[in-house]
Amino acid sequence: MRFGACLDLIRPVNCVMIGFAVIVGFFVSKPADMKVIQGILGFLTGFFLCAYSMSVNDIYDVEVDEVNRPERPIPSGRASTQAAVRLSVLVLVAGVASSVLTLNPVAIGIASLYAFLMWLYNSRAKQTGLPGNFLVASSLAVPFIYGGVVSGGSLTRSLLLMMALTSFFSGVGREVVKAMADVEGDAKRGIDSVARSRGLKAASYVGAAFFLLAVVTSWVPLALGLASGFYTFGVIAPDAVFAYLAASIVTRHDPVNAHRVKRIALAGMALGLFVFVGGAY
Repeated sequence: MRFGACLDLIRPVNCVMIGFAVIVGFFVSKPADMKVIQGILGFLTGFFLCAYSMSVNDIYDVEVDEVNRPERPIPSGRASTQAAVRLSVLVLVAGVASSVLTLNPVAIGIASLYAFLMWLYNSRAKQTGLPGNFLVASSLAVPFIYGGVVSGGSLTRSLLLMMALTSFFSGVGREVVKAMADVEGDAKRGIDSVARSRGLKAASYVGAAFFLLAVVTSWVPLALGLASGFYTFGVIAPDAVFAYLAASIVTRHDPVNAHRVKRIALAGMALGLFVFVGGAY
């Protein structure tokens, strides 16, 4: 399998975002002693376990991708299922090994549980629709908590918890909208998404509601006086993105716009990560 196909399987941009979310959690938890090696290991754990989730997704979603994303490595013939399985095992081992090297039993437990849940989502829970959306969106919240665990800082800081909750809500919204663009292919696996069970219009309102919930929770740290000046002004940008996306998907709830909204949402999440790390200081 060519290197380019490997990159397409693991979606490195997504993996970097998850790894960076661990770093954000690391700093926001304000540990008494910053241990750089723990931060590096935390990033690697997030990166590799996300890569595992992405590659496993392609293995289970071959029939769906043949319709929705025929350019993906497996349906396009650029990678075999067997090669994807080998890659998924490799990155899974790398991710778990990175967590083991932290010598933190709680971190090892979280990493192992996350790996199991991502397998569960891709193999079975994805078909459940909204509950599956909740499960996969939790993968956007867990890295913040994991970063706090690895750093040895406080997990009870309201700023850290609000960041995790904001990421969770935005993730649920994106997953609901993403399914609006994938209705035809999702029928191949019997995925009971909101879009398939309730229609595109209903799904657009559900997705928009979660986008707006993310905006609301992002302002809680400001109301509690927990955020820095950087966060106070910086949060306006990602919030504006998600408010716009909420309005856009409700106004135009067709698959083409849903695909556009899910891509912009990813950029909004990346922008939010930079605001989050600046919010701790």
